[in-house]
Amino acid sequence: MSRRRLRLPVVTGLVGAGTTLSLLATSAQALPSAVGDEPYRPAIHFTPARNWMNDPNGLVYYKGTYHLFFQHNPRGDRWGNMSWGHATSTDLVHWREQPLAIPQTLNAAGESVEDIFSGSVVVDKTNSSGFGTATNPPLVAIYTSAYTDKHPTLAGKQAQSLAYSTDGGMTWTKYAGNPVLNRDSANFRDPKVFRYSGPKGTYWVMAAVEAQEHRVLLYKSRDLKNWTYLSDFGPANAVGGQWECPDLFQLQIQGTTTRKWVMVVNINPGSVAGGSGGQYFVGNFDGERFVSESTVSADTLPPGTSFASFDDGTYGDWTVSNEPGNWANGPWGDAPATGTLPGQNPVSGFVGSGLVNGFLDYDWPVGTMRSPEFTVDAAYLNFLVGGGNHPHVAGTQLSNDPPAGSLLWDGFEFPDGTTLADTGWQATGDFATEPWRNPSTAGGDYYIGRKRINTWEGGPRGDDNLGSLTSPAFEITADHLSMLVGGGRRTDGSLEVQLLVGGQVVRSLTGPEGGALNWRSWDVADLRGQQAQLRVWDQAAGGWGHLTLDHVVMGDTPAIPRSDETAVNLVVDGKVVASATGANSEYLDWHSFDLRPYAGRTAYLEIVDNNRFGWGHILADEFRFGSQPAATRAESYDWLDWGRDYYAAVSWNDVPGGKRVMIGWMNNWDYANDIPTSPWRSAMSLPRNVWLAQTPKGPRIVSRVVPQAAALGLTEQAYAAPAQSVSGSRLLPKRGSVARIDAVLRPGTATRFGLTVHGAADGSEKTVIGYDTTTGRLFVDRTDSGNVGFHPAFPSVEDAQVSLVGGKLTLSVYLDRSSVELFAQGGRTAITDQVFPSAGSNRIGMWAEGGAMRVESLKITPLKASMFTGQ
Repeated sequence: MSRRRLRLPVVTGLVGAGTTLSLLATSAQALPSAVGDEPYRPAIHFTPARNWMNDPNGLVYYKGTYHLFFQHNPRGDRWGNMSWGHATSTDLVHWREQPLAIPQTLNAAGESVEDIFSGSVVVDKTNSSGFGTATNPPLVAIYTSAYTDKHPTLAGKQAQSLAYSTDGGMTWTKYAGNPVLNRDSANFRDPKVFRYSGPKGTYWVMAAVEAQEHRVLLYKSRDLKNWTYLSDFGPANAVGGQWECPDLFQLQIQGTTTRKWVMVVNINPGSVAGGSGGQYFVGNFDGERFVSESTVSADTLPPGTSFASFDDGTYGDWTVSNEPGNWANGPWGDAPATGTLPGQNPVSGFVGSGLVNGFLDYDWPVGTMRSPEFTVDAAYLNFLVGGGNHPHVAGTQLSNDPPAGSLLWDGFEFPDGTTLADTGWQATGDFATEPWRNPSTAGGDYYIGRKRINTWEGGPRGDDNLGSLTSPAFEITADHLSMLVGGGRRTDGSLEVQLLVGGQVVRSLTGPEGGALNWRSWDVADLRGQQAQLRVWDQAAGGWGHLTLDHVVMGDTPAIPRSDETAVNLVVDGKVVASATGANSEYLDWHSFDLRPYAGRTAYLEIVDNNRFGWGHILADEFRFGSQPAATRAESYDWLDWGRDYYAAVSWNDVPGGKRVMIGWMNNWDYANDIPTSPWRSAMSLPRNVWLAQTPKGPRIVSRVVPQAAALGLTEQAYAAPAQSVSGSRLLPKRGSVARIDAVLRPGTATRFGLTVHGAADGSEKTVIGYDTTTGRLFVDRTDSGNVGFHPAFPSVEDAQVSLVGGKLTLSVYLDRSSVELFAQGGRTAITDQVFPSAGSNRIGMWAEGGAMRVESLKITPLKASMFTGQ
């Protein structure tokens, strides 16, 4: 699992090694009667009733029950307090949440000394561990102990530990001899354990990762307590992020008696769709070593001519602008980097001996690089890019200039000793206890002057300060009210800057979940001439439970937001016409600009690092003109799913009939903490059967939703569209937000064609499923799918190369209230995306461009809810 270091309050009391956990507070707290009916609450996917969830853990089948443990924060809806939640099912479809299984270990002061990270569960049928008896063998959980800075001897380390259950997984006891496997590492985690039987014997095998080194380490044990190193696998294929949540299992190739081993390695960031995802390798395992047969060899340069390679030790004719006054002359320095810079994780994927690396003096300095101008006479510009995922956004500025207008309250630059209260502001709650704290002289970045409102500094309790700060009344005399805002982000109204008219909130905004203040504006033209007040409202506690406000300006034009881009931009006629950014990864991969629309025109490149904070740097290398776009390296690797929201996928142990069933966390670390759901956050995918099928590349995974899901189909309400030709767009008479769609489509004369789901009747929003005949790519476009503004990384288009079979595209689509799971060509390709449509956006349609497609068959089957039904 990924490291997200939020520190949230924990309950007091000691839970230590050897302690039985049955009496601990459960995560299934008293809930309102409407649980299951909240906006975006999935009807057929598992979600906890409340609070945060991420990786699936401990997947095991035992005595007729499927167990799904999961990473869980039992005390909040963001990552933190990591413990194991628990759910059970008899059919993989209807899930019942159980009491919290394995909580954090707390010291006497109520502070966590051990967080419970990802792992697996086995049925110890022979009682090899000694935790049970011959007649009542135990379930044994093997998990990662993530020792916090409060641990007396193992602070900051990750090691593997055990807990056991003798009542079918309902209560658990931590082993007194933990940890059982310790490499003295800070990134050794996510053990998947299974029983191996082969020519070299019968024993337990563990696959765990050294996350930063891109290695899967294999161990063996006879008793689950004592482990012997076998071998390791990696680095291989995608290495642009941390390797996490491995799995190793054997699958049969469909239609043959041949079996191959599959190594699953989840990665964050660096997946093919961006952010987190799951790759896999097919090969052989002899009980000691896994050997991949599907690793992709190093690529060759795309054909064409070089524009800039940075291999001669200079920047050539580029104009390099480092930040004035930076002691290290960052971010670029005087010459290209030769690889990894001090303090940086290993940089890979560049070509030759030099590259542009904006990490000189870490992420802090900002600057630009501009290429010589060139006349566009090639079809494409191919180049390598990596670093932070901060795209260029049109209509932004690289500086932090305020708009023209009247500055209210002197930008809070009052004489020293003058408080907000002295100037007519009213404080409540914690902000009234020590008035001298307001305005503050600390907190945030990109403020103007020395002073600002900061609700962390403005009271005695930091992020736990609660209260409000309300301005004196003022008249609205212009069309726009602009201000610098930073701090935490809450979508429940608990942390806002508010505009009050007549005591009522008429405008509001929350923070960006970051310390950097940026310009925000309200259009208040309809309020001209009215008396108003500004209120800083802070009813949020815990991590990022504060806001920062500065430099409020009333003017006729809105403020221009400051760009936080780390980007490579193509500039034509003074305008950015194409842009690329990294993937929050130190791995560089190929990107292409289509130059054909600008043939014969003058252009230049600009490399921009305008971000000082997390992943606030850009990597670039090997700019080449060519006749064809370069394919990304990630495209050539094998992925469990090509969408944005299928991560930490692992499989169940001991499924009847030797079947292999997988499930993934239906979220992405790029935006996971910000998805607009409450009181829970995150869902699991539908469970999927997986097997191998022979392809031109060799045996590869096929996945389909488990057949048990068919029982949810309301077949008597199904709609079958007649065979027909379709051009333009057409809504179908059947609506649905929880449904299965099965379609067989032919392109006909269309160049692009497909379906729309979760659509508004007026077409204002929809999720588009489509196929492009010119590129041979299947895609899901969620850029207009409803609520896409909660995080800049969320609006996206996911696509994959898919060949038509007999001239046909066969699709199975599972819709839920906040997701789309797409399976193409019988499960050869899957794309999973979250979506957050508006209430009532349940229209399903067909569309074609450039001609007419042929619909051979299309069936919509409504699905009944399997979650929170009271069964």
